[in-house]
Amino acid sequence: MQTKRVPFTFNRGGYFYFSRRVPADLVEHYCYPRIVQALNTQHVSVARSRASMMASQLDAYWAQIRLAHANLPGKHLLKQRQTHAGPASIASTPSASVSLTEALSVYLERKGVGKGKTFHAAAQRACGYLVDAVGLKDLHQYTRADALSFRDFLIERGLVGSSVTRVLNSINSVFNFACSELALDLKNPFHGMYHDRKAGVARRLPIPDLELKKIQALCRSRNDDCRWLIALISDTGLRLSEAAGLMLSDIKLQEVYPHLVVQPNALRSLKTSGSERMVPLVGASLWAAERLYETMPSLTGPAFPRYAKSGQVQANSASAALNKWLKGYVSDGCTIHSFRHSMRDRLRAVECPTEMVDQIGGWSHSSVGQGYGSGYPLEAMSRYLSKIVL
Repeated sequence: MQTKRVPFTFNRGGYFYFSRRVPADLVEHYCYPRIVQALNTQHVSVARSRASMMASQLDAYWAQIRLAHANLPGKHLLKQRQTHAGPASIASTPSASVSLTEALSVYLERKGVGKGKTFHAAAQRACGYLVDAVGLKDLHQYTRADALSFRDFLIERGLVGSSVTRVLNSINSVFNFACSELALDLKNPFHGMYHDRKAGVARRLPIPDLELKKIQALCRSRNDDCRWLIALISDTGLRLSEAAGLMLSDIKLQEVYPHLVVQPNALRSLKTSGSERMVPLVGASLWAAERLYETMPSLTGPAFPRYAKSGQVQANSASAALNKWLKGYVSDGCTIHSFRHSMRDRLRAVECPTEMVDQIGGWSHSSVGQGYGSGYPLEAMSRYLSKIVL
């Protein structure tokens, strides 16, 4: 049942969902007569804006389908005939323009191929914010004043500087990509806007060695899957999503140098292409990996089923639970991500080469030369990691 105060939506469990019936004359183009999609919000105003944007996108697309199949007088005399309806045939001249929803569709359909849900969600969220701030318009209708209002809207919403940067980068990408792909001769009003990138950003601190040693001892004492996850991260420096999304087949304990294979899988993608790597297991991380092998009835499937129940890694749930436990044992400002900061400092302390540090942590290369070759062997990485074991 659709809600009266927010057209084209219904509410379930407090969250809004977009719902619209496919017109009778267009049903043959769909495999289901109704379109339903989550709006991922509990707020009425946000739901109204996003539902309006989706409805407008559908209206535009349906109009294209009808036009393409209409028996128009003189249709055979048109100089530029559209052979199909859709975002790819929206613009045919440099002076044309498209709506924000159409630009987003082009961006996701072409650049989003092979990308994870995070990529799609980020672009959709950014465009949703833009619609909430200044409304849904064609690209040529957005002005610098709109862009500045949008920036101020994000700041007033409480987004920290780094989050504002990510949203603006997404909008710039959608705008520039649509202009490039559809030959639109438009100036991007969102380019080059100033904002304080450090505003509200809390500095993440490394975990001191004494606290780290205590945490690893507590993990061994509690000896459950949550503590195995923390221990695994503590001496590898893995990102939480990387560790929580490991498959048991990614744990190589029978090799000369026990290690993890960090690679994309069905549970999660990786942050960057450089994040794909092998990481030696030492100290508390080796202990955690051995516990996983001892307790799992089968050496297949997710290493941490608790955070993979939906078929995708639940990194946010893991972060909330683990940070709640860690809070009682670490200094203010330290979180589960602080293990990565600690790893960097611990490797510096044993004079580990910077290139090896980047390879162990899956950090992006600082120079072109670092991308050459296959990197350091497991033996060399294991030797340096063994030096940092507490």
